[in-house]
Amino acid sequence: MAQKRLTRDHIVLTAIAFVDEHGLDALTMRRLGDVLGVEAMALYRHVSGREDLLEGVVANLIDNLFENDLMIETPTSWEDYLQRVANSTLQLAREHPEIFPLIATQPSEAPWLRPPLRSLRWVEDFLSTLQRFGFSDKNAVSAYKAFTSFLIGDLLLQVHSTGLDHVIGFDGDEGAHKKSDLSDYPTVTRLSALLGQDHSQREFDDALDDLIERIRTTLTK
Repeated sequence: MAQKRLTRDHIVLTAIAFVDEHGLDALTMRRLGDVLGVEAMALYRHVSGREDLLEGVVANLIDNLFENDLMIETPTSWEDYLQRVANSTLQLAREHPEIFPLIATQPSEAPWLRPPLRSLRWVEDFLSTLQRFGFSDKNAVSAYKAFTSFLIGDLLLQVHSTGLDHVIGFDGDEGAHKKSDLSDYPTVTRLSALLGQDHSQREFDDALDDLIERIRTTLTK
């Protein structure tokens, strides 16, 4: 069988689709080669190994945030910019829940490149945009740190909780209730309907609004 023509970008995009469908633990060079119709060794001409492949996956998704519809338009204010970055990253986390934890944990080029905005391009864009709206050096860096901490904490929580309600029986599925014995947890049982409600978007928006207000107070000091 003739070997298919490969590129690093094609390999990375195929890996993203594979992880989305099968999960990160299932990704091996051999399995990815099978999907691409080539021997695993053929992949090593373009990626040095699994770690290099994963770094390519992370870099691709983070860089492509700039192509999100929310990011294409020029922001009208620093608040508008933060809203756009936050919601485009939220879309990324929801579209790739199997990969987003990797974005949070994969080592970055430098310790001050904070996930999820963990590329030099993103730090440059973030800091320079805020400074165009009047932020000092100190305030821009402080906002970057606060904003990334908010994003990674909230989005990791959202990704982690995806599907857990079904497992512990908070989704109304009688079969799911049998999977967990809640008889020793009467308060959890009584409040299960409330615990199972999904207000993640509202909670995300409220937390983002609170962060923007905190950042605004620092600009007047």
